[in-house]
Amino acid sequence: MANAKKEQKPEALEKQLWKAADKLRKNIDAAEYKHVVLGLIFLKYISDSFEEHFAKLQAGEGEYAGADPEDKDEYKAENVFFVPSEARWSFLLAQAKQPEIGKFIDAAMDAIEKENPSLKGVLPKVYARQNLDPTNLGGLIDLVGNIALGDAKARSADVLGHVFEYFLGEFALAEGKQGGQFYTPRSIVELLVSMLEPYKGRVFDPCCGSGGMFVQSEKFVEQHQGKINDISIYGQESNQTTWRLAKMNLAIRGIDSSQVKWNNEGSFLNDAHKDLKADTVIANPPFNDSDWSGDLLRNDGRWQYGTPPSGSANFAWLQHFIYHLSPTGKAGIVLAKGALTSKSSGEGDIRKALVADSNLIDCIVNLPAKLFLNTQIPAALWFMNRARNNGHPRKNEILFIDARNLGHLINRRTRELSHEDIQKIAETYHAWRTGEGDYEDIKGFCSSTPIERVKEFDYVLTPGRYVGLPDEADDFDFKERFTALKAEFEAQLLEEAALNQAIIESLARIKL
Repeated sequence: MANAKKEQKPEALEKQLWKAADKLRKNIDAAEYKHVVLGLIFLKYISDSFEEHFAKLQAGEGEYAGADPEDKDEYKAENVFFVPSEARWSFLLAQAKQPEIGKFIDAAMDAIEKENPSLKGVLPKVYARQNLDPTNLGGLIDLVGNIALGDAKARSADVLGHVFEYFLGEFALAEGKQGGQFYTPRSIVELLVSMLEPYKGRVFDPCCGSGGMFVQSEKFVEQHQGKINDISIYGQESNQTTWRLAKMNLAIRGIDSSQVKWNNEGSFLNDAHKDLKADTVIANPPFNDSDWSGDLLRNDGRWQYGTPPSGSANFAWLQHFIYHLSPTGKAGIVLAKGALTSKSSGEGDIRKALVADSNLIDCIVNLPAKLFLNTQIPAALWFMNRARNNGHPRKNEILFIDARNLGHLINRRTRELSHEDIQKIAETYHAWRTGEGDYEDIKGFCSSTPIERVKEFDYVLTPGRYVGLPDEADDFDFKERFTALKAEFEAQLLEEAALNQAIIESLARIKL
């Protein structure tokens, strides 16, 4: 009797949408196409939000009695974008099969920006380009129009936000190295947020990309029954195209992005939040950046722990983050692993000052390889805490976590951390930091190491140096394993010799 076929789970909505949208891409590069697709998702979101509030105003019940559905102030009061008639989804849907549909969409984007100053210069106007086939564009409108229909309409913002976030990740994968410039893989962002727990206060990312750190912070607060209004975000991005993605990504989540700034000089030369003291800093700056204008900033007031070398921005970023931390602030940063050991151009002295003189380093996490889309450079997470000297139960120790063996491959080139991996690392850190859990050192994974011990290793912060080898590795018997391998090799040689002899005998019989 034939085995019954296993029931296949229906593919998730966002995956179905991605496959359908990707089919319509034809000869357009992913880097260009992402603005086409993400712009339409954003347009659908603000149109849905507008239509929902429009219906309430039109019904005129309760607090909306006598309200004018076309009064812009009615929408501003509810933090809803006003969408003029020529930009509403219903109008564009009616024009979807027209050869001039691209011009209609570009005009809609213009009209929305004019009515909503916070979106000025943000929305893409790329739809009338010759390489975008009107038939395919009409197909995209139909596709995006099917998001959050029927029962899902009431939660369309959640659905559209999720699809937007998923598409950002898929476009980043499709673009490969270039995609990593605007997108930090979700599992890394989730790990940072899970460890930092930004429940309230000011959250700052001075190299914010497409805003994933902020989205995850707000999501974290929601998941833990916190109040979204207790958290405010501040960001900066030097790439204008990426900044536009961030503004749309945050708007689609209903997150206030008024303090997410763009200037092409970047955070070092033109700090957009000079006076900010943040409760949480969370960031993934460019690794080993040699083009950071270090020579122009030799005497900058941010370098309290030593002047960073002009050939690498790693320790400039660390000190920029510290400069912006409040007296009780915490930071979680992704850096190239080389920053844990480098001694060139004074970097070793800066690292010593951070560990021994100021006691800022809380935890170091060694990450697995292949987590990042744009680089194969090994990376680690640095967690810094301004309040270590104020009642921290382990203020004279640093927690080292070696997570190199965690994660799983999602394709040949890319690895990600699972929810269980993230939970394991975060729970280890929280048990250690609070002193309330059952923390204990685990060989090969984690070690709470006295700063005096770190001093013995000349302030090198590589976790593998402190966590040691797993128990099974400690029990490794080299002599026994060598003997076994030798026996296997000899047996293989005997088998090959026997096979060769059989072949020779067979050939000899054929000749006879």
